[in-house]
Amino acid sequence: MAKFKPQAFRMPSSRLIRAVVVPLLATILCGCSSVDYFTHLAEGQYGVLSARKPIAQVVADPATDPRLKERLQLAQEARTFASDKLDLPRNGSYTVYADVGRPYVVWNVFATPEFSLKPVTHCFLIAGCVGYRGYFDKARAEAEAKELESQGYETYVGGVPAYSTLGWFDDPILNTMMRWDDDALNSTIFHELAHQKLYLKNDTAFNESYATFVQEEGLRQWRAARGLPPGDSIATQRGDAFTQLVLDARARLEKVYASGLPPEQMRAAKQAEIERLRADYRSLRDTQWQGYKGYDVWMDAPINNARLLPFGLYHKWVPAFAALYAQQGGDWVKFFAAAKALSKLDTAARTAALEQLAPPAAGTGGTAP
Repeated sequence: MAKFKPQAFRMPSSRLIRAVVVPLLATILCGCSSVDYFTHLAEGQYGVLSARKPIAQVVADPATDPRLKERLQLAQEARTFASDKLDLPRNGSYTVYADVGRPYVVWNVFATPEFSLKPVTHCFLIAGCVGYRGYFDKARAEAEAKELESQGYETYVGGVPAYSTLGWFDDPILNTMMRWDDDALNSTIFHELAHQKLYLKNDTAFNESYATFVQEEGLRQWRAARGLPPGDSIATQRGDAFTQLVLDARARLEKVYASGLPPEQMRAAKQAEIERLRADYRSLRDTQWQGYKGYDVWMDAPINNARLLPFGLYHKWVPAFAALYAQQGGDWVKFFAAAKALSKLDTAARTAALEQLAPPAAGTGGTAP
């Protein structure tokens, strides 16, 4: 299907544009779910598209906040660097800005059975099957979570500051992304452009690990090109340590769920592992981290299987892609070609190839749907 670029059309009224774009988006996005849900997705995506403005126009506007101007100009330099130096797509994505008027652009709903870390999956025409369902409206996401809970599932609703349409549209830098510092903002542009370069349906761990490697290595090269030292290694180390704590807890829970214990005993063992996770975190925080409390809010909130789902997917195969990049002599063109070749393998062969490059760390779990 040819790519549809709504900004290339000049219709006499926004109502007419909406009349064409929303049904088309519904067709593009549609998979195996209700018409109402995909109409919601189309309406939401249309809202993002219609809010876009060229960054040059935003920067030239005297009413634009000076700090926003400064950050957008730097992001445009990173955007140019992405295409010039990282061999990432050269298109209109991240050359436009959109303020969607809310703290997150999307809210994802994750759901699992009580005694499983396997997500309830949803399938889409473009993205394939993923372990969550996204909503452009928080109330709708929370209503979906309550409906799933009434069916006996555990749920978690998480806000999302950015996402990629995989090159179907010119994705904007969003106001929701401005909560990050410059390194996080610019490296996210690298991450999302990497998805446009290569995306494999039905393998979240492959997609996110690959894009995370591009993000991290791209940021390292971006900082080096600007004569800057490496990023905040302490923050990175804390993030990695926290993620590993959660992954270790997930691995222990998977053993509990495979044990065949009666439900009441399994429920008690599950709660014991969650409390162990909290205790391990407090020990790490109060000793190695010298009282740093940056993850207290997450740890103090209710923890269930669904809340543990996102961990591990973004990093499972990062060492393998780092090895692949080194194997290609640090040449981005060759790296992307080699990554694409991996994506053409069947699941078993692809997993074996990635494990040969670099086995995943303990606790990262299996390949996501």
